[in-house]
Amino acid sequence: MKNTIKMLFFAVAILSSAITMAQSTVTGSVLEPESNLPLPGVNILEAGTSNGVSTDFDGNFSIVTKSNDAKIIVSYVGYLSQEFTITGSKDLGAITLSPSEFGLQEVNIMASIAVDRKTPVAVSTIRAADIELKLGTQEFPEVLKSTPGVYATKAGGGYGDGRINLRGFSSENVAVMINGVPVNDMENGQVYWSNWAGLGDVTSSLQVQRGLGASKVAVPSIGGTINIISKTTDVEAGGNVYTTLGNDGFKKFGVTYSTGVMENGFAATVSAAKTDGDGYVDGTSFNAVSYFVNLSKEINEDHKISFTAFGAKQRHGQRQNRHSIATYRDSERGRKFNSDWGYKNGQETSVEDNFYHKPQISLNHYWDISDKMSLSTAAYVSFGSGGGGGTGGDGTKFSINNDEYRIGNLGTVDFDKIVAENEAAGVNGSESFLRASRNDHKWYGVLSTLKTDLTDNIVLLGGLDYRNYKGIHFTEVTDLLGGQYASDGANVNNPNAQAQVGDRIFYDNDGKVSWLGLFAQAEYSKDNLSAFLSLSGSTTGYRRVDRFVYLDSDPLQETDSYNFFAYGVKGGANYNIDENHNVFANLGYIERAPFFSAVFANRNNVDVNDDAENQKITSFELGYGYRTEKLTANINVYHTTWKDRTEVARFQLQDGTIAFANILGVNAVHQGVELDLKYKATNKLTLTGMASVGDWRWQNNVENVEIFDETNVLVNTVDIIIKDLHVGDAAQTTFALGTKYKFTPKTTFTIDYNYFANLYAEYDPSDRGEVAPDAWQVPAYGIFDSALRHGFKFGNFDAALTARINNVFDTQYIADAQDGSDSNATTARVYYGFGRTFSVGMKLNF
Repeated sequence: MKNTIKMLFFAVAILSSAITMAQSTVTGSVLEPESNLPLPGVNILEAGTSNGVSTDFDGNFSIVTKSNDAKIIVSYVGYLSQEFTITGSKDLGAITLSPSEFGLQEVNIMASIAVDRKTPVAVSTIRAADIELKLGTQEFPEVLKSTPGVYATKAGGGYGDGRINLRGFSSENVAVMINGVPVNDMENGQVYWSNWAGLGDVTSSLQVQRGLGASKVAVPSIGGTINIISKTTDVEAGGNVYTTLGNDGFKKFGVTYSTGVMENGFAATVSAAKTDGDGYVDGTSFNAVSYFVNLSKEINEDHKISFTAFGAKQRHGQRQNRHSIATYRDSERGRKFNSDWGYKNGQETSVEDNFYHKPQISLNHYWDISDKMSLSTAAYVSFGSGGGGGTGGDGTKFSINNDEYRIGNLGTVDFDKIVAENEAAGVNGSESFLRASRNDHKWYGVLSTLKTDLTDNIVLLGGLDYRNYKGIHFTEVTDLLGGQYASDGANVNNPNAQAQVGDRIFYDNDGKVSWLGLFAQAEYSKDNLSAFLSLSGSTTGYRRVDRFVYLDSDPLQETDSYNFFAYGVKGGANYNIDENHNVFANLGYIERAPFFSAVFANRNNVDVNDDAENQKITSFELGYGYRTEKLTANINVYHTTWKDRTEVARFQLQDGTIAFANILGVNAVHQGVELDLKYKATNKLTLTGMASVGDWRWQNNVENVEIFDETNVLVNTVDIIIKDLHVGDAAQTTFALGTKYKFTPKTTFTIDYNYFANLYAEYDPSDRGEVAPDAWQVPAYGIFDSALRHGFKFGNFDAALTARINNVFDTQYIADAQDGSDSNATTARVYYGFGRTFSVGMKLNF
């Protein structure tokens, strides 16, 4: 018996020894090519097995193989995979991954992408893989809702109608850039996300730089900068087809194909998708066709050109009118209720809708002039066409309060009744009809940056930013609703117009904007210290053309150009204390030219506020970063003072003309603390967290401002009582927790929780002319989202299934609110957030 036990023990020992000898330990580190910094989260897989790990926050990895002879695959989204055949234990050393997209590094440079532990700004970056995993049926800005300082909602709930605030600032005070090209509206600074439907399909990375940001161009990044980097073209040939199905009839089909880089240096990628759905909110059905084309050519070692065109032609119904909480409760449709639609002859018809097509086309040229000098230039153009719907004539027939033209209590608009009445009116024309407010535009620009290495440690950059914009604004008849014409006397060139569908009515004018900006930036980097100093200046010129108010022969039909100069200076430094700790600081002062509407405040060509004041912004920030193998964390504090928010008082002179007084001193302070962290609990489990606590308030009252006319007669006294009132329209306190668990290297499950509090209803501070309470505080709310992605082989193809659920527990909450007369829940007008939604998608790579 003892001999038997000894033999068994000996056999087990030999077997264990054999297994041990068959295993090997492979180590190494993975670096980004441009910055040479560690790349965390890279997948390390033993080919033919489910054995895999990922790099830690310092880019290091260690994997114990199941075989002594093994093939190790190193892969990461956006980079080319590398394979290593090993025998026995081995240290692979530093592995530098190459981008899988041709020209991506050049785009990143032009777009001023911030680098971790080097660029002294607070920054969050979301990669394409996470966008694809979490976007689903959400609005594109909602991908950022777990980012510190961000508040993103679907607003009215129409396709593409989402909005985003950053550190309490709305879109006109947040610079949005696509591949380094500014896309904020040239007249009012706003960003209309419906113009970029389908952008999530072609985004390579999305980076939010909070506060001053790293952008070199003279853009109004008061709250921060959102840098969207689109795909370029893939280095390797291939493509994919994909489809997504979701709640309320959501369906999407798309295809992408890349030639790869050919022997002659040419590469091309094309992508197209079609999206349709009924919409979660009633009466918001939508359809869109999106496309993307990139053509790249490496002419020689010194020159590379890239042509990119993308856009989406879309139309969707809207919910423009907010309602009281009681109205939603009384409606059978609850939070899906929408008063802005109905049926005409059995077909869904929107009172308010949106349609737009805005192709963005750019030609980029990258020139390595020498080893120490390079020039990057982007020439771009955008042609926008479309607008938003509304009513003409007797608009009361479309009102929610007019039961005579509603089908049932709080029902849909009775379009058929309106059509019957218009038909009966005959030659008297349409009493009520539908129209569209058009906002077409033509936009040309050039952005060019020259980079010179003055020394091994100092880099000097300089360049120009030229833009020329023409906004074409008019109203057109879209549906006479059974009538023969629409009457309009607004056009002095055709005072008795009987307008047909497609004819222009009410107004027809152009806004012309010219912009020339110059910028210079010095960057210093040596050992553990990096710093920069940036200067920028710009001149903005405004002209206005009006074809309805003035005769074609009247020289007043087009104004002179009114020019405004603005400038900015900012700087910062980052110091890496050691491998684990770093600190940074930045500060800056920016003056921003007034918007178009502040200059032509009466919407004519005579009453011009040519002394409109610049807005002034001062900002500073301190930050600390911590990096270990398991944990990365960042904390920063910021303080931004926004002075002289545009405030204009109009008054009449004795000759009957209108004059303007610019009211100074409408100031706000936005300050807060932001924390984000990522903890790699195991090779399979990663935890993320975020907390953002803001204190955004109006700083002071403006009282007893006396306005005198040209004869020194007192004509008005202005009072704006806003001191210590909270800034509205964005949650000042946000919190997020997330988990990502990898069941296998190709199967990922995520759960995210987001909490929003201290959200005050939107209001115009100009309306607070007497002592008033704070705006209504919306109840705090929290929602859970979840996603599951599984990769597998489908024949010879790599495939993936992705399932998503947003608002898992169907929480009912108010996401947007407008303050009412008594600043309480009864008088506020609100939009409810979406309930539980879902989507399931499949992608097949070839």
